Amino acid sequence: MVRQRLSRSVRHNCSGAFVITLTLVALSGVLASCGTQARTAAPKAPTHERSTITTTSMFPDPGTGTGYLAPGSDPSVLPGPVLLADEGNNRLIVVDPQGRTLWTFPQPGDLPPGVSLQSPDDAFFTPDGKEIIVTEEEYSVITVVDVPSRKILWRLGTPGVPGDGPNQLSNPDDALLLPDGDVFTADIKNCRLLLFAPHTLVPAHIYGMTTQDCRHSPPAQWGSPNGAFPMDNGHFLVTEINGDWVDEMDLSGKVYASWHPPGVAYPSDSNEVSPGTYLTVDYSQPGQIETFDAVGRLLWRFRPSGNAGLNHPSLALPLPNGDVIATDDHNDRVIVVNPKTNAIVWQYGVRGQPGDAPGLLNAVDGLDMVPPYSDLVVHAATMGGPAAPTPAATTP
Repeated sequence: MVRQRLSRSVRHNCSGAFVITLTLVALSGVLASCGTQARTAAPKAPTHERSTITTTSMFPDPGTGTGYLAPGSDPSVLPGPVLLADEGNNRLIVVDPQGRTLWTFPQPGDLPPGVSLQSPDDAFFTPDGKEIIVTEEEYSVITVVDVPSRKILWRLGTPGVPGDGPNQLSNPDDALLLPDGDVFTADIKNCRLLLFAPHTLVPAHIYGMTTQDCRHSPPAQWGSPNGAFPMDNGHFLVTEINGDWVDEMDLSGKVYASWHPPGVAYPSDSNEVSPGTYLTVDYSQPGQIETFDAVGRLLWRFRPSGNAGLNHPSLALPLPNGDVIATDDHNDRVIVVNPKTNAIVWQYGVRGQPGDAPGLLNAVDGLDMVPPYSDLVVHAATMGGPAAPTPAATTP
């Protein structure tokens, strides 16, 4: 999650094109130069089919003991374990509904010499459920981790060196690995979205002007885009920080609609609950979680006040039972809220107590359910494919 609004002078790289190379952990000698936006003839990664992996097959060692949940938490509200991007602890962890740790990355020996995982901001299982795509926003890289082998498969960007030149990103956010192997990501401080395939040196598509003067005028310009989440109709829901916008677009770059989440100062990671119903958070203090419709009409809001207030929540996702799971970043916890009662019914992490011991988190920023309930697995059948008709907007 980018920490500031942006208004800076325009900078361009050679010929105005943004060039990306993949930093292959096991390979070297990759060369890049400025080029066009067309795909190269380099081979693509294998197609990622929809996952048939279950929690048991992925994490065969069940958690033991009582777990570490806040008092009053109900483990039954979760359909399975949850993946957390524990940014302040530089780690990914998987915890089960009882609050027991099933998996942690990295552990000693997982990373080659000189390679580190820094500030993992978001993490999502790939559509086949075998890998995790991680956005290390403050480290300016995107990383794919193989879950069974616990190894980094590849990386995009120059670690710790933000920019808009060859092999550079500037605050990438919410990178998604699509079923065909392409990667779609927001590049916040470069004010654009990018689509590229593994083993290609140039993006297949650059959405928006490469600039640091981020403003809302899609598809030509984007106001600090901080996420693009899949929709049931094959489109993507883009969030723009500047001006409080969400936009429905497809991978050709066509924008179908733009509207405002109601009453939000800093929208973050908006996504679709169901056709015509959308979910977002307000990355503020006090923060809020809300659902709204296709004309920006408020449907539900969770905005506790005082000592119960949210502190910079950055992502909320719908659960199969109708509840909402969310990161409460600066309160160092993940919560599940029941929209019918506006009550927190599950919590991992101790509010306002950062740490890395069991039951503690530090500025947790990202989450995803473990397959088959993970976001990219749920949307694998339609993600980036032929678009279905968009539901007609209604008026208040």
